[in-house]
Amino acid sequence: MEYTKITAVLCRNFGLKHIEIAEDIVSDTFLKASQHWAVNGIPENPRAWLYVVAKNKTKDYFRKLSVFETKIKKEIQPCIEVEPNFEFDSQMVSDSQLAMIFAVCNPVNSDESQICLALQIFCGFSIEEIADSLLTKSETIKKRLQRARANLRNDNFQLKSLTKTEICLRLNIVLRTLYLLFSEGYFSKSDKQQIKIDLCSEATRLTLLLTENSLTNTAECNALLALMCFQSSRLRARTNDKNEAILFDEQDKSLWDKSLIERGNYYLINATTGNELSKYHLEAGIAYWHTTTTGKNKWDYILKLYNQLILIDYSPITALNRTFAFAKVYGNKEAIPEAKKLNLVESNYYHELLGYLYSSVNIKRAIEHYKQAINLAKSNTERQTLSKKIMELSRILKKSAISH
Repeated sequence: MEYTKITAVLCRNFGLKHIEIAEDIVSDTFLKASQHWAVNGIPENPRAWLYVVAKNKTKDYFRKLSVFETKIKKEIQPCIEVEPNFEFDSQMVSDSQLAMIFAVCNPVNSDESQICLALQIFCGFSIEEIADSLLTKSETIKKRLQRARANLRNDNFQLKSLTKTEICLRLNIVLRTLYLLFSEGYFSKSDKQQIKIDLCSEATRLTLLLTENSLTNTAECNALLALMCFQSSRLRARTNDKNEAILFDEQDKSLWDKSLIERGNYYLINATTGNELSKYHLEAGIAYWHTTTTGKNKWDYILKLYNQLILIDYSPITALNRTFAFAKVYGNKEAIPEAKKLNLVESNYYHELLGYLYSSVNIKRAIEHYKQAINLAKSNTERQTLSKKIMELSRILKKSAISH
């Protein structure tokens, strides 16, 4: 995430119009790091090393630009203004990141384009990762990004000043971007690493910053932060030492972080001070119930929350999760027709859910769906987890055949 932090600080000084220059300088900085560290070892403070090199490269760039402008093209005034003595202190980095994401979430672009651009520039997502997060084709994302960058350059927006009106207009998109960033970290779909804790931490940290600003400390923002805290509390329990996923029912509850659950409770209470009810409120409520180890009617409450969520923000994933909750309340056999109504035959999660539901009803059908899920899954760790389920079911099937 240091790449995006340095880019944000440089853009704050260059202006967003020259974002490509900032990105080039940061790329050169990381290239130098890979070369220097390979020979001399990783420095005691890698972050400080990167910041110093990026600052020096910035000075070099403007020194060369000044020579070009004064000696070669005297008639042309320098087109970029920069503060010569900017620093990479923690406050500057935090302020720059927030200003950057609000600036990128610019109404000159469509909502979808704003999210794509923010995920690429601010969060460092590849085109494939953005496409996976938004369930869209890579080529569509690529074209969307090209148009959005052009609009951003032409708008000549500056990062240094944001008015209250501008912040209010852009806050929804900012929250959605942070939500997608956290989701990608919590359950990555396009990488060998199923959980990316650094992405979850970064999204949580930035959302926390929003709650500390009077203009952005809204009920919706608190609800999102509560959701992130509840979900983060179970991160350590979601994989084993081999980086294999552990299903919810099989997780070691003692590994859940109680301090994060308490923080989630705190922000969820803050989120309920008004009459607002957003998707983040409902998802935070669902996540809250998942952190409770007891509760006779726990899954009834979760199903009711999913029923509300699906009405205000339908998505295939929400529909599948709702069906899982339905199975917990009414049983796997009754949930199978509910799942089939969704007919998401091209989704690995659809087949994974049917595999789970059929496990206690028809093992052969369960194995068939798990195999289809493996063929559609993009994550290696996900495929490994599904293969493990097939092996377990095959053993049960074999024992059953022998006993008969």
